[in-house]
Amino acid sequence: MADSRETNMVKAFVTGWPVKHSRSPLIHGHWLKQFGIAGEYRREPVTVDGFPAFVASLKSGSSSYVGGNVTIPHKELAFHLADEPDAIASDLGAANTLWLQKGRLHATNTDVYGFAANLDEQHAGWDTADRAVVLGAGGASRAVIRALRDRGIHEINVVNRTPARAQELADRFGRAVHAHPIEALAEVVSGAGLFVNTTSLGMDGGEVPEIDFSRMNSAALVTDIVYVPLKTPILAQAENQGLAIVDGLGMLLHQAVPGFEKWFGRRPLVDEELRNLVIADMDAEQ
Repeated sequence: MADSRETNMVKAFVTGWPVKHSRSPLIHGHWLKQFGIAGEYRREPVTVDGFPAFVASLKSGSSSYVGGNVTIPHKELAFHLADEPDAIASDLGAANTLWLQKGRLHATNTDVYGFAANLDEQHAGWDTADRAVVLGAGGASRAVIRALRDRGIHEINVVNRTPARAQELADRFGRAVHAHPIEALAEVVSGAGLFVNTTSLGMDGGEVPEIDFSRMNSAALVTDIVYVPLKTPILAQAENQGLAIVDGLGMLLHQAVPGFEKWFGRRPLVDEELRNLVIADMDAEQ
């Protein structure tokens, strides 16, 4: 006979391929303990070929999960397989959060919320900038551009090595978004009030090109969605040139909040205790 505690336990997941390095179990496990909730959040490594069957098991209820997070490379397929993707997931063409409601699989993308909430917490007033520069045109840039557009940034300049990919984002997100080749970076940075790196440049301390941030507005902010290392080479450059910086760890923490609330019924807080817990885990890996 199944343990009644096991039967009543609310279960959620993070799935990707690979998924073993995800820090989501650490984040959600902290909140479950904090609230005293009889719940579980576990990693589910699922291949691309196996993902449709995994989603089918969610919809049928045979998996026992109430929902979960989706990471690379399943975000776009998660959006297409969901019964009820919301407006944000539809706008981005990708979902990172799933939940069951009345037998239907709902989907959203909380990266938009996570990006904005991190800057709200760390650098209030960031959204008063008139012009922003977004480096990169990959999947992560979509959430950033949506957040900037929603906050009323009048001019969003997307700079990418492949201009056609930047143009696709300009076509998707409207007149506020402008596409540029990488050669135009110095020009579009001039006078900008916000710079966002959405590429993997600088991840794990890798080399990055020199960027002249001194051409930006004197009150400008530079942020990076990469958070390993916490102070990336791009952030270090900007700080050395006298600009304000915000690291990307807060985006990871804040994007987890809406999902936890959907699955476990309580809205958690992102605080210094959680941030320090994740930083300690990052340090232990190095």
